[in-house]
Formats: sequence, structure tokens, C-alpha cells
Amino acid sequence: MLKAVIFDMDGILVDSMPYHVDAWRSVFKDVGINISREELYEFEGSNHVGIIDLVFKKAGRSPEPEDYIILAKKKQEIFKKINRVTVFEGIYDCINSLKDKCLFGVASGSDRAVVIDLIERFFPGTFSAIVSGNDVKEGKPSPEPYLKAVEMLKVSKNECIVIENAPLGVESAKRAGLYCIAIPTYVKAELLKDADMVLANHAKLKEFIAGFEL
Repeated sequence: MLKAVIFDMDGILVDSMPYHVDAWRSVFKDVGINISREELYEFEGSNHVGIIDLVFKKAGRSPEPEDYIILAKKKQEIFKKINRVTVFEGIYDCINSLKDKCLFGVASGSDRAVVIDLIERFFPGTFSAIVSGNDVKEGKPSPEPYLKAVEMLKVSKNECIVIENAPLGVESAKRAGLYCIAIPTYVKAELLKDADMVLANHAKLKEFIAGFEL
């Protein structure tokens, strides 16, 4: 029986990824690393430590300890200035169809300040568990973010599902032993093949979840 749904935030609840990517590209360019939007979309879902590690590794470099603090702070400042985030069409319908039947959680790789700001702006009072990139020792693809959300929701693994849009997020959910639905918002569908189900778009989400026993 389905008792809880855990959503990724960026790329599932809100259309924010282009602004995250642009902010990261600006920050990395300042330290001499050029990376494409497409490459960053594939790293989506990890927290700032994971993204910095992945990008520096791809560039054949190693970050200094201070890079994690300085780059993350600059990225957050740029994101706040440039973001024009909106909610994906169909998400409110999906949440409203389940709100009297399920608990809701969020497991995001974004900084906690960003997560709380967007959740309070668009989904006040909706989520019983919020896990940000600052709340875990290891971000996605580690299972820690989703395991922490399950623990906070006080449900069994077989009583909840995950909604993801990123390869690292799908890996995180599956390593946590959870059923995962994926939507290819900014990556090719084949990159999400390890999910239990890949839906074409957000509009299909409400209909598919309605098939679960509630």
C-alpha cells in the first residue's frame, strides 16, 4: 500500500534546473573550467560537494578544500539573482489527488536555503520531510538522501515511491531499495533506464500513480 511519495525538487517539482546550470557554469568558468549545459544536467541531483568533485574530475583537476565553500557560496548568490522558477504543469494536480491519502517528502541535492525558499514559496505546508544537500554526508548517487527521507516519514520502503528526473537521483533511489519513477526533464530517457518506470512527461504522473493501491 502506498503511504508516501518522495519527490526530487529541481526538475520534478519546479522548473529550476536551467538557472542552477547557468549559475554553476558561471562559477566554474571563473576558475578556468568550461563545461556544457548537457554535461551539468547529467550531474544533476548531487549536492554541491558532489558536483564540484565531478566537474573538477572531468577537467582533470582536484578541488582545494576552500573551493567547496567559495564556489558553493558564489553559485547560490548567482542562482538567487537569476532564477525565475516556476512549478511544472501537472504537479499541483498530482499532489492534490494524493494529499488526503499520502505523506509527501522532498529529497534534493540543492542547498537547504534554496530548498526551503522554493518549498515555502510554492508548496507551503505540503511536505512532512525535507532533505537538502546540506542534510547528508553523502549526496546522490549515495542512497543516504532517500533513506533519510524514508526515516523521517516513518514508513517502510515498500510503502513509498520516488519521483526523479536525474541519473544520479535514480541511482540513489534504487540503491536505497525504493521504487522509482523517472521523468526525462532535461536528459535523454535512456539515461534514466535504471528507474522502474520512465514517463514521457509530468502530465502522465497523476494517472500512473493512481494505479497504486492507496
